[in-house]
Amino acid sequence: MRRAGTDSRLKRLVALAALLLLAGFAVAGPTGLLAWSENAAALDARKAEIAKLTHERDGLRNRVKLLDPEAADPDLASELVREHLGVMREDEVVITLDEDETAVSEESGKP
Repeated sequence: MRRAGTDSRLKRLVALAALLLLAGFAVAGPTGLLAWSENAAALDARKAEIAKLTHERDGLRNRVKLLDPEAADPDLASELVREHLGVMREDEVVITLDEDETAVSEESGKP
């Protein structure tokens, strides 16, 4: 049979092991002190992404407002028609540049 002192010692060792395990998780666990800086950096990155997306959303909201059928902006409507349909006025001249010619003229410094 076990003595009372041995049972008490075993209980203390189990309790100490449990406390050490909890302390280890508090320091090195997925939400512990060591992960705190990683989580803070991820939070900053997410905040920057949210700010960028908010700016983009506001720009799109403004374009939608300008395209409202009740009060469309004539300049924006003209720009979209020209861009997507290739429509131009009779008095306009369109000059197209190939990408190769543009790159050569930029490198040489000549227009």
